Amino acid sequence: MSLDERRRVVVSDPHGHPDEFAAALRSTGLVDDNADWAGDDARLFVLGDFLDRGPDGIGVIDLVMRLEQQAGGSGGEVKALLGNHEALTLGMHEFGPRPGGGRPSRAAEIFDSSWRRNGGLASDQERLTAVHLEWLRSLPAIIPDDDVLFLHSDTLEYLSWGATVDEINTGVRAALTSGDVEQAWLCWQRLTDRYAFMGPDGAAVARDLLATLGGSRIVHGHSIIGDLTGVPPPDVKEPWSYAEDLVLAIDGGLYAGGPLLVVEL
Repeated sequence: MSLDERRRVVVSDPHGHPDEFAAALRSTGLVDDNADWAGDDARLFVLGDFLDRGPDGIGVIDLVMRLEQQAGGSGGEVKALLGNHEALTLGMHEFGPRPGGGRPSRAAEIFDSSWRRNGGLASDQERLTAVHLEWLRSLPAIIPDDDVLFLHSDTLEYLSWGATVDEINTGVRAALTSGDVEQAWLCWQRLTDRYAFMGPDGAAVARDLLATLGGSRIVHGHSIIGDLTGVPPPDVKEPWSYAEDLVLAIDGGLYAGGPLLVVEL
């Protein structure tokens, strides 16, 4: 199988900061001054966590959705992953407390508490449309691309849904569309797990996951580089390769004062 030789770019965890997101893409020539696609035939992968911790998660979603539509006109491509905050947003929307709805259920209280602790905004929930919800529920949990396995979270919990990429993506989508609060909550919990590739066994763990799901390198967001390396987020300048170079962490920690890294692969 021949590799796709088009430019390949990845970014993760814009967390409700559409202006910073657009500026980061503009700095690499992927969008113009109006935040419209200018990347020609480049391929952009956005690894989730569009919402929470920032002022305008819906603005981020709208930007990604628009770029998805525009990129194909010049032979480009934009693909997005489901992050744990998308799972939380969907759970909060479906199972969270309702204004004037009386005493909330235990499930509603749990989703509401977790959503608030993790930077959820009422304005994002209020602005979710049927189109946004359909798009979020359709997002894959994993994207394989030639030699790279794109994940949002640095976790092995993906394997709880299956032993292939298709099984995992199908399982996650089923959980988020099941109408079952326990499945929705479990999806959020599993995608929030992290640090699977750290420590002395990290390379072996990564190698086993790649042998199962394919690819020769994992690229993930979710766990910010500052937490993985002990470097203060404002001092992070580049992605961090670890686990014998089998894993690349790209989340600079925008919400914690770090950069929104746009990484060429």
